Amino acid sequence: MKFIHTADWHLGKIVHGIHMTEEQREMLVQFVQLVEEEQPDAVIIAGDLYDRSVPPTEAVELLDEILFKINVEMKIPVVAIAGNHDSAERLSFGTSWYKQSRLFIQGKLSADFTPVQIGGVNFYSIPYAEPGTVRYLLDDSSIHSHQDAMKALVGKIEEKLNPNEPNVLVGHAFVLGGKTSDSERSLSVGGSGCVSADLFDCFHYTAMGHLHSPDAIKHPKVYYSGSLMKYSFSEAKQKKAVSVIEMKEDGTFELQCRSLKPRNDMRELSGYLEELLDPSFYQSQRIQDYIKVTLLDEGTILDPMGKLRQVYPNILHLERKWDFTDLKRKQSYSAQRDEKKSELDLFQTFYSNMTDRSFDDSKLAVMTSVIEKTKREGDF
Repeated sequence: MKFIHTADWHLGKIVHGIHMTEEQREMLVQFVQLVEEEQPDAVIIAGDLYDRSVPPTEAVELLDEILFKINVEMKIPVVAIAGNHDSAERLSFGTSWYKQSRLFIQGKLSADFTPVQIGGVNFYSIPYAEPGTVRYLLDDSSIHSHQDAMKALVGKIEEKLNPNEPNVLVGHAFVLGGKTSDSERSLSVGGSGCVSADLFDCFHYTAMGHLHSPDAIKHPKVYYSGSLMKYSFSEAKQKKAVSVIEMKEDGTFELQCRSLKPRNDMRELSGYLEELLDPSFYQSQRIQDYIKVTLLDEGTILDPMGKLRQVYPNILHLERKWDFTDLKRKQSYSAQRDEKKSELDLFQTFYSNMTDRSFDDSKLAVMTSVIEKTKREGDF
């Protein structure tokens, strides 16, 4: 059978003050087209359908529209779970009658570990839950971490799992060794939010959500689909995709990544202001993209954001390379007075420690003049 693995839609997401719902709609229209092309036996959504527990109305309407097209109009079963951004209670609403159209949404964790069977494959759903919730549900006082919780939940599934049938886990967790990005909410302090990949050895394929890169982890049976689209500049170089899995009766599978192209991409530009505003440069650029600009210019620049937005209307973030570098140096630098050095020598040492720029002859002349003038007026 064939199924599509996706996750981390984060509907209702706001990035640098910009509501991304229309961009998300564009991506989901492409996703529906992909589903029409592939004609899978099921669609799997591994958590974080929404970006927050109380999503905006337009996000709820968008999810309703997309699920209706896939599940009702196209008659394709959907298996979805809650992630750490979702409200488990809200996603659980209506699940009893949704099942009649083979829409299987599990928001709240349940002690019933019966799988959803589609096309001869068993899909086991484990929505995101805090260790305390699992400890209470299973009445197991030994559960204190996400590792403890996942191990106990998988153990319950294994009690009735048939290893001779294809078995798929749908989960939302931080698998140890995975690569993170700035737009992912930490599951816990330190490393207690991680789970080890070996917990899922009994499954032929583990469809994970939470980490936003489809390359977040390298494992023969545990996969992240990645997020629907880029949600931070730390994801700017990632290639967003969904996974198309064709699974055989013995549980072996072939995986293909199908990319989705955003209307406006999220990327980074670096250069001097004059260069970035030069038509010979920006005419070859996708100027409508969401952009982070790092300026290389030294000295004061009057209204750089305003000037750049005349060409790049969707700049979301602007920073100066030297300001950033200087700040890092200031944070780590501890000034030490050396009585054997002259004032000019001390300033030259200070300048070298604070910046990456050379203390050239013109700067030397200026500082020599300033120091001499200060000495005369101060009568040192």
